[in-house]
Amino acid sequence: MSPHRILTPEEESLDLPRILCLHGGGVNSTIFRMQCRIIVKELRSTFRLCFADAPYTCGPGPGMIPTYKDYGPYRRWLRHKPEHQEVDSADGAQAIVDSLAEAIESDNRQGGTGEWVGLLGFSQGAKVAASVLLMQDNERKNQLPPRLPCSFRFAVVMAGSAPLITFDSDVLSSPYLVTSAQSTALHLNFDSCRDDSSEKAHLVRSPTVHVHGLRDPGINLHWQLMEYYCQGQGGARLIEWDGDHRLPIRLRDVRAITTAILEVAREAAVL
Repeated sequence: MSPHRILTPEEESLDLPRILCLHGGGVNSTIFRMQCRIIVKELRSTFRLCFADAPYTCGPGPGMIPTYKDYGPYRRWLRHKPEHQEVDSADGAQAIVDSLAEAIESDNRQGGTGEWVGLLGFSQGAKVAASVLLMQDNERKNQLPPRLPCSFRFAVVMAGSAPLITFDSDVLSSPYLVTSAQSTALHLNFDSCRDDSSEKAHLVRSPTVHVHGLRDPGINLHWQLMEYYCQGQGGARLIEWDGDHRLPIRLRDVRAITTAILEVAREAAVL
């Protein structure tokens, strides 16, 4: 390398701690990177943000057309429409794990050396991010073989809806959890859900940051995810902004989010 060549932002961030970012349903990693551009810019001196593609193709999600009409194929993590092909719960869970592992290995091959420390997801990707954190909390607690080659310490859950999913109901089950084969249109009646065990297997123990748009039609489900799943030992931080079901781009809103991410990262001892 020439000593006079200026490093690109991608090259400069190779040794920074890494956050794996998970797009929503009907999007893909390329589009999500563009949607997160201001978050990436605000965190670029502290974290390297990497973007994963979901395992299944689908039609474009809300707001994709016409802005991103040339950026397909669009992808999904879970079934959210009746026409989506049904999958076995074990196969669906493994497909998600494989997609995450491929994104991790891909960035390793590109020269990334920083520790993988966090997850950031929007909508369907936020549900998956919180569910992965729950899976890994359970693996650590019960000394189970890890399904991923890294251990995440926190998650940023942006417009994520309850319920969370279990990746293996034989090792992690609760009335509060559903499988990856079930449609995201399934909503639990939390008034009738009970988990009388002392384990409270559905609780995420690691810290989380939750981002809620106050005009999002699904905000009640986002509140349920935070209140019923993420009040464990790590605690949950809430950032609210005046918007609907999309990522905030106004600098004031973005900086509220990135400040919370930095606080949680310090608490998790990754900075």
